[in-house]
Amino acid sequence: MGGFRTLLFKEVLRFWKVSFQTVLAPLVSTLLYLLVFAQVMADHAEIYPGVPYAAFLIPGLVMMAMLQNAFANSSSSLVQSKVTGNLVFVLLTPLSHGEFYWAYVLASVIRGALVGLVVFLSAWGFVAIPVREPFWALLFGVLATVMAGTLGVLAGIWAEKFDQMAAWQNFVVLPLTFLSGAFYTLHSLPPFWEALSRFNPFFYAIDGFRYGFLGSSDVSPWQSLLIVGGTCFALSWTTLALLRKGWRLRT
Repeated sequence: MGGFRTLLFKEVLRFWKVSFQTVLAPLVSTLLYLLVFAQVMADHAEIYPGVPYAAFLIPGLVMMAMLQNAFANSSSSLVQSKVTGNLVFVLLTPLSHGEFYWAYVLASVIRGALVGLVVFLSAWGFVAIPVREPFWALLFGVLATVMAGTLGVLAGIWAEKFDQMAAWQNFVVLPLTFLSGAFYTLHSLPPFWEALSRFNPFFYAIDGFRYGFLGSSDVSPWQSLLIVGGTCFALSWTTLALLRKGWRLRT
């Protein structure tokens, strides 16, 4: 397990050495979302009875930041290693494909958790929100960052250049996160968009995570757990199969 720990440490150190960009920059953008939306919608929306809009908004923004940063961590690391040519030194080590996969994903989970914690503690200054079901919040936080980190590994395997990586970020991750219910409830959408949102796994990650704080959600947390867990399994299985074959890495 020495090689696994070394690669994990290397990946954590990689984003921590530029923590001003990888941890604090997402904090600024997320707090701006909170400031703008909470001020504009505070007197016009009460999503759940007795829950201020800002309290509804904070868990969604926290999870959105966690998803985006977990994806960015693994995907950017792999693409940078490909472009600079140093990925070959990782591939030459006697690491199994499982150790390779989990080192990148766990580093993504750590970055996502750090960003989420920093955003949550900072947002607490705006609105003190309850944590009614901490187990559910923790469970969905871990599963969601594993899902996004795995998606980042998959994107990093496929992409050969930075512009290909930017396409994943702009045309896959960004729409999934912004159309995931972070700013609104599912039932406030027109029928077409409500039906479309039910195919978005990021929606279930945010809805289940929000349930951990407010004790209220658009769908059952058990349904969200099934969908998020199933998505994690499908993405992990696909990514491990590609790593085993060395697709776009060794071939």
